[in-house]
Amino acid sequence: MRRLRLLFDNFTLILIAVVIAATVVPAHGAGATFFEWLTTFAIALLFFMHGAKLSREAIIAGATHWRLHLLVFAFTFIMFPILGWALGPILVPLLGKALFVGILYLCALPGTVQSAIAFTSIARGNIPAAVCSASASSLIGIVLTPMLLKLMIGADDAGSTASTLDAIISISAQLLLPFVAGHLSRPLIGRWMDRNRHWLTYIDQSSILLVVYTAFSASVVGGLWDSVPPATLVTLTIVCCVLLAIVLAITTWGSRVLGFNTEDEITIVFCGSKKSMATGVPMAQVLFTGSAIGPALLPLIIFHQIQLMVCAVMAQTYARRLQTNNVPGQAQQN
Repeated sequence: MRRLRLLFDNFTLILIAVVIAATVVPAHGAGATFFEWLTTFAIALLFFMHGAKLSREAIIAGATHWRLHLLVFAFTFIMFPILGWALGPILVPLLGKALFVGILYLCALPGTVQSAIAFTSIARGNIPAAVCSASASSLIGIVLTPMLLKLMIGADDAGSTASTLDAIISISAQLLLPFVAGHLSRPLIGRWMDRNRHWLTYIDQSSILLVVYTAFSASVVGGLWDSVPPATLVTLTIVCCVLLAIVLAITTWGSRVLGFNTEDEITIVFCGSKKSMATGVPMAQVLFTGSAIGPALLPLIIFHQIQLMVCAVMAQTYARRLQTNNVPGQAQQN
C-alpha cells in the first residue's frame, strides 16, 4: 500500500511539473512538430503494452460475471454522462463553456485499467472480474466516448470536435490496433512483460507525461491560462471532488441494493467510479484541436489525482473491514 501511494504521489508531482514546464517553455514551431510525432509513437507503444499485459485467462475468468460488468458499464457510460450533462446549468456559469466541455469529456471516458485492478486487489475484491471489466471498458470507450461526447455537446458545438465517424476511425487506428497487436504478440513476449511489470510502469507514465506536455504546450500557446484564472481552477477542483463523491455514493449504494457481495461491491466501486488518463489523454489529441485540448484535459487531470488519493484510502478501509469480519479475499460469484 505504501509503495502504491508513493508511486502515485511521485507521478502527481511530476505531472504538475510537466504542466508547469509546458507553461514556461511550451513547444512551438519545429519543436511542436517533433513532439507531435514522438507523442504518436508513445501512444502506440502505450496501448501495445496494455494489450500484451492482458492475459486471455484473465478475460475468461472474469467474463462470466455478466451482471457485474453490465452494472459497471452502466455507471461508466450512462450514469456518469447523464450526471455531467445534467449539471450543465450550474457548471457553465461557474467554469465557462470550454471547461464544461472538459467535464463532459471526463464523464464520457472509459474507466482505468491498472489502478482499478490495483485498488481492487488491495481491498480484496473480485480481481478477475476487475481485470475483465476494466479492460473491456477501455476498449468499448474507443467507440462510445466520441459518440457520447458528440451527443452531449450537441449540434451547436459540432465544430469543436472532429467528425464522430472520423474520430472513431482515427482513435481505433491509434489505440485499438496497437492494443490488438500487443495482445496477439503476448504468446511471444507475455512472460517477459509479466517479469518486468514494475519498470514497464514507468514507460506507461512517461508516455502520458509526454502527451500532456505536447497538449498543454499547444493550449498555452493558444492562451489557456488567460481563460483559466486561479479562482476558476479552485472551483474546478471543488467540482471534481463533488462529482467523485456523488459517483462513489451511487456505485456503493447501487451494488448493495442489487445484492452483490462485498468482493463484487469493491470491484464495482473501483471500476465504475474511475476515469482513465491513459486513454483520455491520447484520445483528446484526436477529438480536440489546437487550444481546445488544454481545457478538455484539465478536468481529467484534476479528477484523476483526486480519485487516486480517495480510492487509496477506501481500498485500505475495505481491506481492514474484510480482515475484521474474517471474510476471505477470494471473490464469490453471485
